[in-house]
Amino acid sequence: MNITKAGYHGILLPNLNIGFDYSGTDTQHTFISHAHADHMPRNRKSSVYCTSNTLKLMRRRGYKGEATVLDFEEPFETENARITLYPAGHILGSAMVYVESEEGSVLYTGDYRTPPSPATEGFAIPHQVDHFITEATFSLPIYRWDSHEELGNEIREFAQKTLADNYTPVFLAYNLGKAQEVMHFLSPLNHPVQIHGAGYKMCDVYEEAGIDLGTYATYNRGTCAGNILITTNSALNNGFASNVKKKRIAYCSGWASREATRSQLTVHKLIPLSDHLDFFELIRLCERLEPQKVHITHTPNADVVQHYLDTRNINSRFLDLESEEDD
Repeated sequence: MNITKAGYHGILLPNLNIGFDYSGTDTQHTFISHAHADHMPRNRKSSVYCTSNTLKLMRRRGYKGEATVLDFEEPFETENARITLYPAGHILGSAMVYVESEEGSVLYTGDYRTPPSPATEGFAIPHQVDHFITEATFSLPIYRWDSHEELGNEIREFAQKTLADNYTPVFLAYNLGKAQEVMHFLSPLNHPVQIHGAGYKMCDVYEEAGIDLGTYATYNRGTCAGNILITTNSALNNGFASNVKKKRIAYCSGWASREATRSQLTVHKLIPLSDHLDFFELIRLCERLEPQKVHITHTPNADVVQHYLDTRNINSRFLDLESEEDD
């Protein structure tokens, strides 16, 4: 199976004329895993295949091309292959791409999360995979996530305690995916939320998909005090809610597990809520799939993953794609 890196972020199966999260023009079938900017095609008018919710979210982020919408677990046939999308559990619409051909089978994950984020369509995998292309963003043993139930309780408790002390709670979260996941966790509180405008324009797609985001509005500087606020770290540094003197800040990310984060950010709470799977889930999934080869992308140290896979007699290699810390 010929699997090659293609430019900044894409992967090609050149013999099958298939690209994954690819921005070039020399392949007939390009599949986009999800709507984060580092996975969308750089040419916003290119033709792609994706899920319905990914297309809706990409439209809100400037995509104007032609897209063929595919449903999860409904096979699509090309001249040389059979392609099936599986829910990836990363953000709404996120999909893993499963390719079956005479050369064997390939599962491209994009970014994924198992157990899945509760603000997604879930997670599922095929029964048999020859080549497993997996991101390994948190591929060190220091990364082991708490359950979503525990993380949800931590988020709600921070908000409730902050409000009870007459402070405004601020959650730092990526505008697409993480922000809506935090809102979903907060929805049982029935307390008004204001979200940064860049995240607000994605929220209706989540609601249309049946994800409860609670009572929310776009951020308004004049009325934001006393609401639960959701924004990014960069927006906070650029004046978001700077008029609110009594506020407490929680940083929601897998990177909250790093000790270095405590010195890098001035926040009151670090909550390790990630949209990516942790190290131990990655190893377990490789064991479950038993592929002929694991192709590792987006990792801080490929040697660590490969060592653990070697001890399990699982063949692997590192595909050197540029990493984005979107979590």
